[in-house]
Amino acid sequence: MTDLAGVLPADPLRGEVAAFAEEHRLPHRARDLDQHPEFPWTEFRAMGENRWLGLTVPADQGGRGLSLVQAGVVLQELAYIAGTTFAKLSLQPEFSSILRTHGSDLLRERYAVPLLRGRLLVGNQITEPQAGSDLSGLTTRAERTGDRIELSGTKSQVAFASDAQAAIVFARFGADPTGLTAFLVPQDLPGIARSVVGDLGERWMRRGTVRYERVPVPEDHRIGEAGRALDYLKTELTHERALLSAIYLGVARASWEETVREVGERSAFGGPLSEQEAVAFPLVEDGTRLASAWLYTEHVLRLLDRGERGDDAAAMCKWWATEVALTAIDHAIQFHGGRGYSRDLPHEQRWRDVRSGLLAHGTSEVMHRVAAARRWPRARGARSPSTTRS
Repeated sequence: MTDLAGVLPADPLRGEVAAFAEEHRLPHRARDLDQHPEFPWTEFRAMGENRWLGLTVPADQGGRGLSLVQAGVVLQELAYIAGTTFAKLSLQPEFSSILRTHGSDLLRERYAVPLLRGRLLVGNQITEPQAGSDLSGLTTRAERTGDRIELSGTKSQVAFASDAQAAIVFARFGADPTGLTAFLVPQDLPGIARSVVGDLGERWMRRGTVRYERVPVPEDHRIGEAGRALDYLKTELTHERALLSAIYLGVARASWEETVREVGERSAFGGPLSEQEAVAFPLVEDGTRLASAWLYTEHVLRLLDRGERGDDAAAMCKWWATEVALTAIDHAIQFHGGRGYSRDLPHEQRWRDVRSGLLAHGTSEVMHRVAAARRWPRARGARSPSTTRS
């Protein structure tokens, strides 16, 4: 049977990841955070101290300086060991890369560097109640009033709504009504109200709503040029989607391997459950899909490492990896019987956590739009699809 571990590069970083995860009891913490949601500050700081934050950030800027392929291997292994929690936490500096690539020296020193060290949590705020994947509906505005900028609007589905100390907020600003501008907004400024909602999975992120009412934003906290934020975001999103694919496949690999062992040891109808074609055949297919999805993910990451355009490939990579992973985890629940559906085993949490992949960082439907737009470009002047992290 095709085995995902057999197609992964033999990278020594996989051993480092395993040692770190064991030392800090990451599998146990991931389960605990699902039942008692909170931001894992202790582990976050440890990840920063051991340079597991900012995997692709150049070493001279405080990161690991890994290629996207190497980062994908690390994230896959981390997710295999401890689910999506700490793998996604590892990506937080990548999720905020426009701060490092387009922010001023002041912003990089005050926010990007502490983020890499696990001392400061910077969130991202794009989505609004009436504007998810379609950015044309964003209404949050930044208005210049005298010698300051005032921010007003509501952001929804915000990860770390109550925990982030600062956030990259996307808003309308200036004369161009279609452009978006990014601001680094400290979350303790007057006029900010934050609330948390309960989620199906990834509860540790404590997503929620953040409301801004004439919040005074320092002039020097604008990131890059006015109206250019969406341009900055495109490359970041493309890389994110390919790396998220590695995470989802790592989570599913764990459930698949555990299920393969289970059906080989569990007896039913006078023999091992693995002798039942209704069980064995789907697991064979899952193993093959997981391996092939990883090979496609690796291909996309190599393409992006070479600097080639890959927005459409990364979009379909994320869609396919999420679908494959969810199917494999669903089979794990099914073939473990009643216990698979219980909280005694980790499969139900893995399914709930990976399910966010069909929505976040661009929905599956939008991933298809991104790929279709590359193959059949629209007429000049037509509105192109816009995507967010959701």
